[in-house]
Amino acid sequence: MTRPYNIGMIGYGFMGRAHSNAYANVAHYFDIEYQPVLKAVCARDGEKAKAFAAKWGYESVETDWKKLLTRKDIDAVDICTPNNLHKEIAIAAAQAGKAILCEKPLAMNAAEGEEMCQAVEKAGVANIVWYNYRRVPAVTFAKQIIDSGKLGKIFHYRANFLQDWTISADLPQGGQGLWRLDVAAAGSGVTGDLLAHCIDTAIWLNGGIGSVSAMTETFIKERKHNLTGKVEKVGIDDACAFLCRFTNGSLGLFESTRYARGHKALYTLEINGEKASIKWDLHDLHRLSYFDHRDEGPYRGWRSIHVTDGDHPYMGKWWVPGLAVGYETSFVHQVADFLGGLAKGKPAGPTFRDALETQKICDAVLASAKSGAWTKVG
Repeated sequence: MTRPYNIGMIGYGFMGRAHSNAYANVAHYFDIEYQPVLKAVCARDGEKAKAFAAKWGYESVETDWKKLLTRKDIDAVDICTPNNLHKEIAIAAAQAGKAILCEKPLAMNAAEGEEMCQAVEKAGVANIVWYNYRRVPAVTFAKQIIDSGKLGKIFHYRANFLQDWTISADLPQGGQGLWRLDVAAAGSGVTGDLLAHCIDTAIWLNGGIGSVSAMTETFIKERKHNLTGKVEKVGIDDACAFLCRFTNGSLGLFESTRYARGHKALYTLEINGEKASIKWDLHDLHRLSYFDHRDEGPYRGWRSIHVTDGDHPYMGKWWVPGLAVGYETSFVHQVADFLGGLAKGKPAGPTFRDALETQKICDAVLASAKSGAWTKVG
């Protein structure tokens, strides 16, 4: 037996498209009790919201998110706004008894994130944060391999996330599409935008991080602000690199930048263990590279596992073996897991509380970069 599950989405940008596509398609591939209904989209620009609603099939439009939360026909609120609005909307949604799916990072900082956690926990509402890379089948398969013990004791974890879209000094900051360059809206630069993804994946795969030593750089110090029309100081980090110590004793190395010419979205990770190693590349996301030292010497070497078989994570719901899936399916998988968790009464992660740990690490990274000293997380 299936039942409708009404979604009210706040925001209609890039992530709004990704989420809407997931809601629209999840029931075509996954057998789920709760069937998403695109009930309402909310944005300040009513005309643009209407155009978005027509394109994606939303039944109605709101221009005030507070009004959206009063609607009894909304079961869950999807927060796809700039980071500085996450806290206020999430707390109000929790108080209204709505389930919440919130874009990453959870908040502007850990203090805000803690308030959000307390609100959803007090209200007892389902909640999840959109760290979608966990649900790329090859990354989920890496999790299964690690949990099986095949890698043995972990020694190293390294990850990077490289882009190049902000190199021009003529690029302004602030406003629609460029709010990620405005510290008042974003809270941080690549640390909260890109490294947060790397950190979430890392602590999911390899456990907690205890301390960090970081450096950041803002290469272009001033940019014109779209909202004021004035040239203003840039407050976000353009690049960040940090070392860390995981609580399991392994060492970590992370790097992210928007100034790596030639890279649009290069996200890679590698984990080295006592017995084996694995590595993954977003540009070849359906493959997982695996090296096992226990192989016979003459045959020992890196192998490429094509993660498309039915016994690989999620893949049994898609095509026949050998046919790959893409970036957009990670969001479909997240919706499927979230709705499946509702049916079972067991929340899918990362919950707000899970995502708060990533927020604490981001805060420690920025604090370390400012002080120049090793900094404990939390």
